[in-house]
Amino acid sequence: MKFISNALFPGILILFFCGSFSFMPQQFQTKASFDGASKAMGFGQTLQNDSIQIEGKYIFKLYKKGAHASYYADKFTGRKTASGAIFDNKKYTAAHKKLPFGTKVRVTNEANGKSTMVTVNDRGPFTKGREIDLSKAAFRDIARHHGYGSMKVTIEIVEEIKQP
Repeated sequence: MKFISNALFPGILILFFCGSFSFMPQQFQTKASFDGASKAMGFGQTLQNDSIQIEGKYIFKLYKKGAHASYYADKFTGRKTASGAIFDNKKYTAAHKKLPFGTKVRVTNEANGKSTMVTVNDRGPFTKGREIDLSKAAFRDIARHHGYGSMKVTIEIVEEIKQP
């Protein structure tokens, strides 16, 4: 009987101690801002925190801020990219060293807030300090002045929300 009480008492203490903690996952705090016309459900919502943003039917995940972007020279038009696609400076494509081919990214010019969406289909840039090479069409859409060849940008990975 003494053996049972010696084993039972520590067990009760452990249960009491563990019972005082909550093992429920904690909700993470986020600042949510909804535009007036949108509902809590559906594609009209805008939800934002520091690294994830939901706009319409897209989720934008922050990849890098303060990245240097440049654009492809015209001499690359018509050549094969690393993915096997033929490069066209009029399409909205990009080269990145690490992101998988087919990844859609939103690139935002930090100087003026303009952004564009491109698809990664090549490797590069191979110039030190550069993070992403944009096609000329994409670069011109977000450039402040068309005379500049590079700019500081924010890169976000884009995922489309699948509708059930």
